[in-house]
Amino acid sequence: MTDPRRADWRATTSRSFRRSEVSRTIGRGDGVWERAARDILNWKVKTRSGFRVEDARPAASGVQLIITARVMGRTVREPVEVVDVVSEPSRVGFSYRTLPGHPVSGEEAFIVHRDGDDVVLTIRSLTSAAPQQPWRALYPVLRVAQVIARRRYLRSLR
Repeated sequence: MTDPRRADWRATTSRSFRRSEVSRTIGRGDGVWERAARDILNWKVKTRSGFRVEDARPAASGVQLIITARVMGRTVREPVEVVDVVSEPSRVGFSYRTLPGHPVSGEEAFIVHRDGDDVVLTIRSLTSAAPQQPWRALYPVLRVAQVIARRRYLRSLR
C-alpha cells in the first residue's frame, strides 16, 4: 500500500487510514548515498530513532520481526512483516505492515532516493486504530507519538 518503488505515491486505501508522506534531504553525493542505501535496509532509521529491532537482519520481503520501544518505563512490542523491498541504482527502501498485537494497524515505508546529487529520505505511512484494546482507545495519543517518531526518522540518516 505504501509502495516504496514509486516516486509518486498514490495510495489507494479506504478512508479508515490516515495517510502521511514526509521527506527531507539528508545530504549530497555518492558517499552519503552509499551509506544511506546501506543503512536504510539495516533498520537504522528505526534504531537511531530510539527503537530496538529484534533479530535485525537486512530488510527482506516476508521477514517478520518485533520492534520495541521504551515508553514511560514500559516496553511496547510492535510485530511487523516486511512486504516490499526496492534496491535500484537511485532508490532503496522497504515497507512493512503491522501484525496483530501492534499498537496501530497499517503500513509504513522508509525510502532513500537520489534527486540529482541530493540524497532524500522519505517516510510514508497509512495508519488506523488497532482493533484490540487498550491500543484502540489510545489511538489519539499514538498519533501524536507517530508525529514525534517521524521527526526522529527524518534526522536518523544525516
